[in-house]
Amino acid sequence: MRANNLKTRAAAVVIAFSLCAIPAFAIQPAAHDVTPQLVTAGVTVDGLRAVEVGGIVVLRGRTADRSAAEQAATVAQSLGYTRVANLIQVSQAPDDERIERAVERELSVHRGLDGTQIAVDSENGIVHLTGKVYSELQKDMAVTLVKTVDGVRSVQASLQR
Repeated sequence: MRANNLKTRAAAVVIAFSLCAIPAFAIQPAAHDVTPQLVTAGVTVDGLRAVEVGGIVVLRGRTADRSAAEQAATVAQSLGYTRVANLIQVSQAPDDERIERAVERELSVHRGLDGTQIAVDSENGIVHLTGKVYSELQKDMAVTLVKTVDGVRSVQASLQR
């Protein structure tokens, strides 16, 4: 009886392993980058990435203009792709004045940046820092703090020692 129980358990382990291994051997559909075709057709979306997988074109990117996102899907369909997953994020245009005030406030409350002279400029959410710091640590701290401010897309620092 004990031998039968052992055989049953061994068979159950083999079956469980076989069932788990099946997905590992499944054929994955190939992904094809079709981004150049959309760019050539005039799609203007930041960070556009278009990939065709299994007959579906997946669109990713970011834009402030809803019509640009819709145009990307329309262009993909005009290129012969009938199934399009439009995952392009539509965000509001950044309020650069608000971003500048928030960045200046954030930089002014940190004691580690006392004595620095940092000027802030924002254009479409891209923050430019210029001025003087005393150390690389202060430069790194300023950039890290600015990245946490809501609405900041990226930071470009021209801070001198």
